[in-house]
Amino acid sequence: MYNLNLKQKIGLGILFLFLLLLLSGGLGIYYLTLMRGDAEQILKNNFESLKYSHAMQRQLDSFLVNPTAAVEQFNQTLKKQEINITEPGEKEATRSIRRDFEKFRAKSGGFEGLVDSLQRDIQLVLSLNMDAIERKNEQAKNTADRALIYISLIAALIFFVALGFLFFFPKYIASPIVELTHGIRAIAGKNYDQRIHIRSEDEFGEMAEAFNLMAQKLDEYEHSNLAQTLFEKLRAEAVINSLRDASIAIDNGGAVLFANEQALQLLNMPASDIIGKAPELVAARSDLFRFLLEPNQSSTFKIVVDGKENFFVRETNRIKREGVELGVVYTLKNITVFQEKDIAKTNFLATISHELKTPLASTDIGLKLLENNKTGSLTPEQNEIIQDLRRDNQRLIRLVSELLDVTQAEAGNINLNMISVEVEEMIQYAVETVKNQAKEKGVSIQLNIPHPSPRIKADKEKAAWVLINLLSNAIRYSPNHETVVLEVFRSETGFVLIVISDKGPGIPIEYQDQIFQRFFTVPGGQKGSGLGLAISKEFMGAMGGGIALKKSKGAGAVFELGFREV
Repeated sequence: MYNLNLKQKIGLGILFLFLLLLLSGGLGIYYLTLMRGDAEQILKNNFESLKYSHAMQRQLDSFLVNPTAAVEQFNQTLKKQEINITEPGEKEATRSIRRDFEKFRAKSGGFEGLVDSLQRDIQLVLSLNMDAIERKNEQAKNTADRALIYISLIAALIFFVALGFLFFFPKYIASPIVELTHGIRAIAGKNYDQRIHIRSEDEFGEMAEAFNLMAQKLDEYEHSNLAQTLFEKLRAEAVINSLRDASIAIDNGGAVLFANEQALQLLNMPASDIIGKAPELVAARSDLFRFLLEPNQSSTFKIVVDGKENFFVRETNRIKREGVELGVVYTLKNITVFQEKDIAKTNFLATISHELKTPLASTDIGLKLLENNKTGSLTPEQNEIIQDLRRDNQRLIRLVSELLDVTQAEAGNINLNMISVEVEEMIQYAVETVKNQAKEKGVSIQLNIPHPSPRIKADKEKAAWVLINLLSNAIRYSPNHETVVLEVFRSETGFVLIVISDKGPGIPIEYQDQIFQRFFTVPGGQKGSGLGLAISKEFMGAMGGGIALKKSKGAGAVFELGFREV
């Protein structure tokens, strides 16, 4: 059996309604045509005969007044009546009128008797046509009644069919759609047992079969991968919990993905209060978690665990896939052992530096005495040896002094004398200090200082030491006969900025993040202790200021010092 699709069913329904409307209209037109024909026949046949009969009666009354004209008019009217004979018996009555009229015109009979005979014949024609009009009127009425009945029946049929379409067709269309929507929502909720039952051979039936097949495949896929997914989840949790460092992950959706056992111990919170919760809610209950969320937090911090001080540093790792950031993992690395070793190293360096400084100073005094002619004259070769020994001794003294400064900075024992310092005075002092070094290389120092000179809050000696260190580096790395530029600016944030730029080789990009680390020197560059910039950073931080490398791409280095303005 041929199955109709949805489009064909809708088309056939509309076609059926159209045919009913066409039938109703056709019947109406047919019966209206019949009634119109009946009316035309009455007008043409019977009404004309009535008109001729009434005219002959009037003309008959005029025979005595104007016989000649009346007779001729009667004859003409009678001829028209003879042409318009339509009803049974009308022909015989008309012939009787003609026969009596001819007798009257020939005057072959009595005048009075002929007039009466003509009156009777004309009256007979009138009666026959009047009866015909009544009969045809009744026929037209019956025709109209039949048309009304047939059209009413067809209209009622169209009404009930249309009413059925109105109630059942939208339901026929909407019910499968509603069921499909319900099924889709169930599938979205991972209810893969959901099925749609539509017993139809059209597109809705095909849609239900396709949906059920999809649900079956999803159910099979879910069950086939459930064990594997659970295994992978357990393995991932085992790997995360086996990490020695505390780890916490937060996704971009604003929820905590995981926190391993080490992190839970540090936070002193159960997993149920952290996993899946918004970071803001967890931070409201844990100071440590709130501390981890703070941006630019990279310094070492201390946590007391089991009555013992432990030192940690936070590492932030962004989770990305195909260039899209999915979340962030915070790792707390326990550096307690390294911190203890660093403290021991600092104490060791402080002790050694302090112990070395006294004999080195004594050695320097002894070398000066040897240079004095009062102790005896030396040969040129001996003087040259003495000069080399003095330079080496001075370098050792300088290195020991820097080591002492580093150990003081690390121990937090930097003694500061914060006063109001005039920037121009401090710069002139630093320039005067490095004047001989610049003169040896033919390097000039260009100063751009606003007037009046700003004043800063700083330790004058340490601020001058930092400035001298930067100027000395700029001169050392500048080519001969170049210019080192020192500029002073006021920032909108209440800081005075001192910018020092040179025309040297600059610092390669790959080393720029390490130049403020202790003992670091750029490979292939001029040898040094690697402590100057590290000490400068410590001094500037202690004074509430800062130091930064602003630019270094092969066209020289630009360093910026920031001091709080008074």
